[in-house]
Amino acid sequence: MKQQKYSPWLIVFRVLFTLLTAVLIVFIFERSLQNGAISAQESQRMLLAMQRVLAKFTDRELSLHFVRKLAHFAEYTALGFLLQMCLRVYTRHYVKHISWPLLGGIAVALADETIQLYTPGRSSSVWDVWLDFSGVCSGVFAALLVLTFFHMMKWFILHDMEG
Repeated sequence: MKQQKYSPWLIVFRVLFTLLTAVLIVFIFERSLQNGAISAQESQRMLLAMQRVLAKFTDRELSLHFVRKLAHFAEYTALGFLLQMCLRVYTRHYVKHISWPLLGGIAVALADETIQLYTPGRSSSVWDVWLDFSGVCSGVFAALLVLTFFHMMKWFILHDMEG
């Protein structure tokens, strides 16, 4: 049987993306386990910080609801990105298997909202699952753009060396 050789960089990226993905999932679940009062305080602090920055550019105000939904979308965009990059370092057929990060993302979103059902002062929302999944899709798409960019750069560099 032929022994397959792995690049040390591949191993580093496998460990890195797997670890980052796991850390983000733990972060998401920890936020879901916060009771309603603590979660509201955290959201309020974020709202005030965002309004201070926004005040430099416009006089429009943000709502707490918007900030909370933006946080959902941002967390899950990062998750989709990391799941896709994690898939890439484990297989060359990352487009063929694109359903894997999408399925993983929706599973985390469903688990996240289920946790909130049992957390005091929190509620669960189908709308949040859809918002989370749209974030996952955006993150997967962003990762595909990054991977395409690096693939094109590699192609140009290799073809420039030939000519």
